[in-house]
Amino acid sequence: MDMLGGGQIAAAGLIDWRKLAQGLHARYLIDDFAAGARFVTAVGEAGDAIGHHPIVSIGSGYVDLKLISDDAIYRDGDGTEHVVGWVTQQDIDLARSISEVAADHGLEADPASVSHIELGLDTAGSATIAPVWAALLTGSADSQGRGSPSDEIRDATGRVPNLWFGDADQGSTSRQRFHVEVYVAPEVAEQRIAAAVAAGGTVVDDSQAPSLTVIADQDGNTGVLCVDASAAQQG
Repeated sequence: MDMLGGGQIAAAGLIDWRKLAQGLHARYLIDDFAAGARFVTAVGEAGDAIGHHPIVSIGSGYVDLKLISDDAIYRDGDGTEHVVGWVTQQDIDLARSISEVAADHGLEADPASVSHIELGLDTAGSATIAPVWAALLTGSADSQGRGSPSDEIRDATGRVPNLWFGDADQGSTSRQRFHVEVYVAPEVAEQRIAAAVAAGGTVVDDSQAPSLTVIADQDGNTGVLCVDASAAQQG
């Protein structure tokens, strides 16, 4: 299936779900583990009906779900097709079904609490250094470029955060090349930024806000707060 654009995803009106990075994320609140297990079983049955399933984790008081298609089709500017990990229509359809299952189980969604972490590394030679990071992070050379037309490192099991490569000038002596990408729901972005500033951080670049807001700590280390711009505009 074709990957969906941000506007298409936002227009689907998935109240329980938030688009973070490449996938759709939801959290449902549960009273105990047994309730979560029953819910996940029902979610599995909904997935069986269309041959697609979410990534699921159960914690104390919550069930987290992520929907992403590993075989989404992306067409670049030249019309060349790439198989990528992204949201497709089957994810939208299953998200709706899962929301119905949650309602049947009397579960409340907590979309503002979802988040997703990725790592960024600025470099002028991603093709050269990516194999090192693929081996170190995942132990598999196949993780380089998995689900991405770039050298990005993506672990098939989701054990470690994705590592993507940003541009840096050859021979750059920049102090910091690694940074953390923190993806949050649009409705909590301002609160998260304000909390970081109150703790002593500084907004050093908001030229691409609300999509990207760069925040530095007192030592000058930077992180980026990321929001799905299409969803923010929809709101």
